[in-house]
Amino acid sequence: MLNTTPLPRQASNLAAGVFAALLLTCTVCLEPLAAAQLWKEGSGVEFEQPQVPAFTEAAKALKPAVVNISSRRTAPTEQRSRRRRPFPFGGEDPFQEFFDRFFGEQRRPRHRPSLGTGFIINTNGYIVTNNHVVEEADEITVTLASKEEFEATLIGRDPKTDLALLRVDSPLPLPTVPFGDSKNLEVGEWVLAIGNPFGLGHTVTAGIVSAMGRIIGAGPYDDFIQTDASINPGNSGGPLFNMHGEVIGINTAIMRSGQGIGFAIPINMAKNVLSQLFDKGNVTRGWLGVAIQSIAPEMLNAFKLDDANGALVSGIVTDAPADKAGLRQGDVIVGFHGSEVEDSSTLPGLVAVVAPGTTVEVEIIRDGQRMTVPVTLGELEEDEAARIASLEPSGVEELLGIQVEAITEDMARELRTDDDRGVVVTDVADESPAANAGIQPGDIVREVNRQTVEDLDAYEEATAQIEDGEPVLLLLERRGNHHYVALRPEKN
Repeated sequence: MLNTTPLPRQASNLAAGVFAALLLTCTVCLEPLAAAQLWKEGSGVEFEQPQVPAFTEAAKALKPAVVNISSRRTAPTEQRSRRRRPFPFGGEDPFQEFFDRFFGEQRRPRHRPSLGTGFIINTNGYIVTNNHVVEEADEITVTLASKEEFEATLIGRDPKTDLALLRVDSPLPLPTVPFGDSKNLEVGEWVLAIGNPFGLGHTVTAGIVSAMGRIIGAGPYDDFIQTDASINPGNSGGPLFNMHGEVIGINTAIMRSGQGIGFAIPINMAKNVLSQLFDKGNVTRGWLGVAIQSIAPEMLNAFKLDDANGALVSGIVTDAPADKAGLRQGDVIVGFHGSEVEDSSTLPGLVAVVAPGTTVEVEIIRDGQRMTVPVTLGELEEDEAARIASLEPSGVEELLGIQVEAITEDMARELRTDDDRGVVVTDVADESPAANAGIQPGDIVREVNRQTVEDLDAYEEATAQIEDGEPVLLLLERRGNHHYVALRPEKN
C-alpha cells in the first residue's frame, strides 16, 4: 500500500512561455564525442513535435466553473477542570466547587473549518467535490470565481469513491464544465488542474498524465490517474482537465513523501456514482460475493493458464450470487459483463457499476477450460462487504519449511472451524521462505496442487508427488479466510 493521503481539509501559475522555453531546450541535439562513441548510433523513434498548449485561454474559459468550498463542523471540546487551588489556611478552597461548576467544567464547541475545491456540472447549481471535504460538515459555503458566496446543500456522498454532490441556489444560470472520457486518456497527455491549494483560490497548474490505473490502497475501487500537475492540500475535489477543456479526473490524493505526484479519480468512474447521488442521494452496487487475488507466475502451470491475466477466486461467500451460480475456488475470472478482467484490481469496479438484480455473463477459466457462467448479482450491503473482506487473501505467495498434523476435534474447536478435514501447520522453520512469507502455526492446508486434502494421508500422498524445484500450489485457511500460495521448493 502506498503511503498516500487524501488532500487535507485545510488549505503557481506557470506561464506558457516557461513551457515553451523548456520544450525548446529539449530539442537541442548534443554533439557526439570526438574521442569515443559511448552509445549505439540509431535513427531513434520519430514522433510528432509537441505543441505548447494554450494554457492562458484554457484557464480563462474554465476558471468560472471552479469553486472554492469551505465547510465547518462543530466538535465539542473535552471537559476540562480547573486546577485545584491551595487554600492558605489548609485544606481546599471552599469556593473551588463554585469555580468548577460555572467555569471549569463547561463544554465549549469548537468549529473546525476545512477548505477544498469543487466544480459546477449543471447550470442549476450542482457541484462535484470530494467526500472528505464535506464529511460531517454542519455548514458548507461555496465561493465562485466572481467572489459570490452561497450556502450549499449536500445532495449525497459516497465514501467508497470519495465523491460528493452539492447544490447551490443561484438566481442566474451558473457556468459549467463538460465531462470528458478518461478511458481515452493516455500517459504523456497535457492536463490542467484548477483548485484552492492552501486557501489560495483559483490556482491553475499544468503537467502531464504520469500513469494510469494506479492502485494506492485507498479502497476496493482504486483506479487512479497519476499526474505531475501540482496538487496540494486544498485541491481536493477540484477538476483535472484535458486540453479540450473537459474534466477527465477529480483531484483526490497526494503522496506524503513525494513531490509532484498527485492522484485523481477517473471521470468515467465518477459518472455512475454521481448519477445515483443525483437520483437518490446514495449509491447501490452490484455484489458477486467472491474474494479474489492476483495470479503469480508460479501459479500458471497449476491452474493451466497461458498468462497471468484475470482474477483468481480464492474464496466464495456461502449463498452469495457466485456460490448460487456455481463458481468455485480456483476459478479464474477473465471476463465480466462483456469487459475484459485484466487483473484482480479490475473486477471490483466492473461489478460495482452493474445494478443489483442484473444477470451478467462471467467468463472463467477452470482447469484450463474457458467457459461462461451466468450470475445474477446481488446488492452490496455493509455486512456483505465485511463478509467479503473476511475472505480476502493475505497476499502470501511463498511457502516452505513447515510441519503439519492432522486436525483433531480439540484443534478444530481451538481453530474455530466446523471442518475437521485437512491438516494444520504446527511449526514453521526459522528464516525459511514460509517464515518470511508470514505462514503461521494454525494455518490449515486445504489443497495441495489442486488436490483436496482430507487428512494427513492425503497430504502426504499429494506432497510425495512433488519433484525437486517444481512449483507447488497450496490453498490455506486462516480464521475462515482462504488464499492460494505458490512456492518453489529448493532443490536437494
